[in-house]
Amino acid sequence: MRKPSRRSRTVLAAVTAAVLGVTGCDAVGGGSAGQDGTKARAAKPSARPAPVWDVSPASIAAVGDSITRGFDACAVLTDCPEVSWATGTSPQVDSLAVRLLGKAKAAERSWNYAVTGARMADLPGQLARAVTRRPQLVTVMAGANDACRTSTAAMTPVADFRADFEEAMATLRKALPKAQVYVSSVPDLKRLWSEGRTNALGKQIWKLGLCPSMLGDADALDSAATLRRDTVQKRVEAYNAVLGEVCAKDRRCRFDGGAVYAYRFGTGQLSHWDWFHPSVDGQARLAEIAYRTVTAKQR
Repeated sequence: MRKPSRRSRTVLAAVTAAVLGVTGCDAVGGGSAGQDGTKARAAKPSARPAPVWDVSPASIAAVGDSITRGFDACAVLTDCPEVSWATGTSPQVDSLAVRLLGKAKAAERSWNYAVTGARMADLPGQLARAVTRRPQLVTVMAGANDACRTSTAAMTPVADFRADFEEAMATLRKALPKAQVYVSSVPDLKRLWSEGRTNALGKQIWKLGLCPSMLGDADALDSAATLRRDTVQKRVEAYNAVLGEVCAKDRRCRFDGGAVYAYRFGTGQLSHWDWFHPSVDGQARLAEIAYRTVTAKQR
């Protein structure tokens, strides 16, 4: 048999190279080579990004109104921050701070900047003080005093409420862009009226001027009184819608979804000093709702 001519060997080599190129084979084995002849390294899977929400923050600051101060939970007309749902130390409440940090760390790594009587307009100032602690989680419960006014006409307009809350969030984000925020819904003030009015002493205390827009003339059931209470109720619902909408725009904010508003509390969860603010048991229920929201795996 004759040996292939030089021309034939050249053609055979060219065909072989073309076939190898089409089939993607590599004469030396392993991965394909780069343009410079070196073998390309196999791509490594990218690391999973850290979760946006940390269910175990290391520090907490609370802002808001008298509810977060534990007002009237221990004694008449007195703040009782040790039973605060957010940062209290009382074992009867088992506050959010204690549940998340443990009793010892909660005493050192949680701070309460809420002020009795505060409205949403006061929140930016409270947050300006809170951020100096650089908390990893900030709790917000405000809005009840915006609805609890001398009359329905005096309630905070919804647009102002929104602007104040947005300003508060902007204050926080400017200082602490990665801090987490838990936002509580405003409680159901109409249910508070329907539950508290069953107590004669409570109704007498309400006459001193406690939330007159809702609680004034507690026994009146005429059309004017019903309209007044319904107006307050709708305003609270509008406030809660604002809280949910503003919070939803911030990936590190969690709204309770209306859980506090929907909670079916009874007289056992109301202070027996004023039949308006949460009792110690009521504070414990608020802590439970907050803990469920903060530690939920999904937003």
